[in-house]
Parts: sequence; C-alpha cells; structure tokens
Amino acid sequence: MKKKHKEPPVPVERHETVRQGIISILEGQTLSAKEISGSVSIPEKEVYEHLEHIRMTVDARDGHLVITPAECAKCGFIFRKRERLKKPGKCPICRGESIHEPLFLIKKTTMR
Repeated sequence: MKKKHKEPPVPVERHETVRQGIISILEGQTLSAKEISGSVSIPEKEVYEHLEHIRMTVDARDGHLVITPAECAKCGFIFRKRERLKKPGKCPICRGESIHEPLFLIKKTTMR
C-alpha cells in the first residue's frame, strides 16, 4: 500500500505584520488579549509579547497604549500598580481566581 503525502499547510496571507494588525485594531476599540488573538489569529501568549513592543513603538510615535487594569470579580480589587500586561492568577485580597482581564486601547496624542 502506498502512502499519500500530505500537502504542507498554506500560511495565512498577510498584507501587514502582526504588530501592525494589532495596532490598527486597537486604535479604534478597547479589547482584551483574548479578543486581540482572535482578530489577528495568533495565540494569546504571543499577544502579550507583541503588546510590550507595541507599547514602546506607540509611545515613541504620537500615541499611548492605554491599559484598563485587571479587576477581581469577587471583591472588586483593581490591579492598578501592576507592570505586567498578563492577567493575574489570584487576587491578593480575597485569593479569588475569577479576575476580569486587562483591556487595551491605543489613543493618539495631539500636539498643540
């Protein structure tokens, strides 16, 4: 019996880089990392890595990456001082694990 060779998978055709795609969708709306990963077809873990670089790129240009901090669904604690972009595992107050993800938006700053 002869084995049939599978055709290699065809990569998704892209007209812009992943980071350019993330920047373009974040300029118009506030999204979580999970929503971003669905929009640009990459794993959620990779979104956080790209967001770190996007933060520096946008700040160097004429914009700002606005981060709405994660919030505990149980007690309402807001993770304001958190530097990492990923969703925290547990709440430091109530130890609850039900935490709303941080949200991201790019705002353009205008010079006067």
